[in-house]
Parts: sequence; C-alpha cells; structure tokens
Amino acid sequence: MPARAIDESFLALPLSALTDAALTRAVDLGCEHAAIRVERIRTQTIGLRDARPEAMTDGEDLGLSVRVVHEGTWGFAAGVVLTAAEAVRLAEEAVAVATVSAAINTDRVELAPEPVHDGSWVSDYDVDPFTVPDAEKTALLVELSERLLAADGVEHVQTSLMAVKEQKYYADTAGTRTRQQRVRIQPEFTALTVDRATGSFESMRTLAPPAGRGWEYVTGTGWDWSRELAEIPELLREKTKAPSVEPGRYDLVIDPSNLFLTIHESIGHATELDRALGYEAAYAGTSFATPDKLGTLRYGSPLMHVTGDRTARHGLATVGWDDEGVAGQQWDIVRDGVLVGYQVDRNMARMRGMPRSNGCAFADSAGHVPVQRMANVSLQPSPDGPSTEEIIAGVDRGIYVVGDKSWSIDMQRYNFQFTAQRFYRIEGGKLAGQLRDVAYQATTTDFWGSMSAVGGPQTYVLGGAFNCGKAQPGQVAPVSHGCPTARFDQVNVLNTVQEAGR
Repeated sequence: MPARAIDESFLALPLSALTDAALTRAVDLGCEHAAIRVERIRTQTIGLRDARPEAMTDGEDLGLSVRVVHEGTWGFAAGVVLTAAEAVRLAEEAVAVATVSAAINTDRVELAPEPVHDGSWVSDYDVDPFTVPDAEKTALLVELSERLLAADGVEHVQTSLMAVKEQKYYADTAGTRTRQQRVRIQPEFTALTVDRATGSFESMRTLAPPAGRGWEYVTGTGWDWSRELAEIPELLREKTKAPSVEPGRYDLVIDPSNLFLTIHESIGHATELDRALGYEAAYAGTSFATPDKLGTLRYGSPLMHVTGDRTARHGLATVGWDDEGVAGQQWDIVRDGVLVGYQVDRNMARMRGMPRSNGCAFADSAGHVPVQRMANVSLQPSPDGPSTEEIIAGVDRGIYVVGDKSWSIDMQRYNFQFTAQRFYRIEGGKLAGQLRDVAYQATTTDFWGSMSAVGGPQTYVLGGAFNCGKAQPGQVAPVSHGCPTARFDQVNVLNTVQEAGR
C-alpha cells in the first residue's frame, strides 16, 4: 500500500504567497497575533432506495480566512479568491472587525503558548474514496442493498453513503506552518418491514459507526457488513413480535453502539469549557459541570475514566493540529469518577491559568470562525474487564441496550432520556428476547454513579457522528466516542407508548 500523502493539487495552491501577504499586513497593522487558514473540503453523498440509486451530490468548498488579535480583541474575515491581494484585504478587514468589536469586548483575548510546528499530517486510511469511480461505489452499495432487500419480511431498504475529504493549511505569526488531510466515511443501511394487517411498521439500522477511514471500510476492513446485513432481517422480525416493556427500574447492560451517544450528550458537551463558563448558551445551553466543581464533582462511580483525545486512530475528531496550531493530544476529563478536566482552546486555556490548550479549536470551513469543539471523548475500558457475555451473566433482571436512536437532554446536560435500535430482556443472566417501546431516563450524575461494571478492551468500540452542532452561525463537526460495554444498576425505564399517551 503506497504511503498516504496530501494531494499535490492542494499543496500547489499559493499557500506561501497568501501567508506572507496576510501575516505581513496584519503585523504592520499592529496585531498581537494573526493566523491564516486555507481549506478545501470535498463532500459526496450517495442515496439508494430499494437498491436503486436515488440521489448523488458531490460538492467542494474552497476558501481562505484571516483571524487576528488586535488590541486584545478578535477579528475575522474570509473569502474565496486565493490571491495575495485578497489575503491583504482580508487582513485589513479582520483588523477593522476587531476595531469595531473592541467597544463590546469585556475579556481581553490572550492565547496560551504553544510550541511552533512545521509539518504535514494525513489521517489513517487506505483508499481515498474520491479516487474510486462513482459507478464502482454505487455498484457495491446496490449489491449490499439487494442482499438485505431479498430477505423475507424486508419491504424496503434505505441506503446512504457520505464521504468527506478535508484539506487544511494553517500558518500564524509565531511561525507555525501545518498542512493536513483527513478522510472520513459513513455507510448506512436501514431495513423496514410493514404489518399488512395493521399498517404498522418497524425499522432497523446497521450499527456500523462512521469512521476516519477510507473506501476500504465499505469493502470490509473494520466492519463485517456481510454478517450484519444477514442478521438484520431476523432481528427485525423478532422486533415486530416483541412485547412492550413494563416500566420500572432495571439493571441495564449498554452496548457501545448506544453508550457512545450518552457519552456525547452527557459528558462531551457538558465538559466543553466555553459551555461550562456560560460563553456558549444559545445552542443547546450551558452545563451543570461548572469550573468551581473541578476536582470535586462526583461525576460517576470510581470505575469511570473518561479521556479527551485528538489522536485516536480512526477518530472523527482526530487531527495533527487544531485550527489554532495546537498539536493533537490526550488528557483526562473524568478520573476515578471525579471531574478533573475540560476541553479548551488557547484563549480559554489562558483564562483558566492552564499552561497550554488541549487542541479543541475547529471551524467546519474557511468561512467560519474556529470555536471550541469536542475532542474524541471516550470512556476507557477496564484493562482486565469482563466480556459483554460475562456482564450480562451477572444480571438477574435487566435490559441489554443496543444501537442509538432518539435522545433528549436538558439545557444543562443533566436530565436525559435515550432510546435504542433494539432492547433485550435479561432474565437470570441470559438474553430472553427483544422488548419494544423502551427508553431509559436519568440525571447525568445518577446514571454514571450507577455504573457497576466496565467491560474489557475486547468490548471497546469507537462510535461517533458526523453532525455535532454548535455555535451561531451554526457549525457541524465530526466526533468519535469510544467505550466498552458497561452495566448500570437500577436505572429508570419508561414505556414510550404509555408516555406519549399521557
């Protein structure tokens, strides 16, 4: 396999000329700090319905931006013309924005220090999906869809594929010059069955998470598509016949395919420092995990070890450097059940007296300002922990939770409710068939405090999503969350049909 490299077509852009023009002008105008980003983002989506191609989009976003700190105030400007003259104009516009904004700036911007970096980085993938002919990609999706559609009881199949290639150049007045290329992909198959007698229907989606991989992910590296597609029809038939859950308190064994989303909502967002400080409030609220609780808040049981990580292999939020030139790193957020860290950018790090940012600045295009965004936030497995089967065997009366579906959480990341793709009764340490209409509900600290078993590395899966939303104007960011299977004792379970009828 040839070594991965950044596309020559991106490196051939006038990066040095743009840098010299923008940063020289910014310094001449008295900026304490200035940075330029050049980004090219290609996105492709393919959609099929019942194994027939239904839609395809292929777009590219190319642009540059200049961000400055001028007299302690941020300024930003962006454009799409890649010339030295435009880079100078953007530097001047960014300074003008900072000058106007200074009157309402209550916190002087100062950045935590970061070593100077000069290098290139490429994410961990084998086959660039944008080098694979569209006809070849579509043909494989059709073949896999047809397998699922041919099964008894499957009435319809919805198939989608999204692939993204993100190329980014960053340079600042400190001397950092970085070039990076990230590839990520998300295949998804959903089967639907219809009860002709009642008109009711049920659906079931593949559990394969989006990943920082290439086309090889769809052809079988990292996920057994043939096995999962073969299993779905019988699982779907069983789901249609499953009894409705009796509300009450149950011991839950939660699979990584579901738990990753609970981590995202109740830990990932809650430990973004801008949210905890109240700077981020308009989009999904603030956080109960405020800085005065750092080092004392009992977030969960002593088994709980959660890390932030910008270096995880195949992680969607994995980078060489963030959008402030900070190198990717890993750190503790919750250790032995206690809140010990946050996700920060350079300005937030300086405000909290931290020696360095942990690299959480990201913008989803050259046209957007970098904001503090989520790292790969993951629950670590127990080094000698049990298998999923062993955890289930220890439960007398409970529910095994698999796959993500819907979720709801309050504006302080504290009260939540989650559903799943499928649920199984656990009776006497064994699975005893599927259940329907299940949701689990808790507060964040009660839920994580009830965690009584954490699976071993053999149960660990890196889940995630492409579409984490934040900021105004809104931005989306890809992020992964790894976790093992885990047990939670006496969690409140609701019947969603009964709740909807109230």
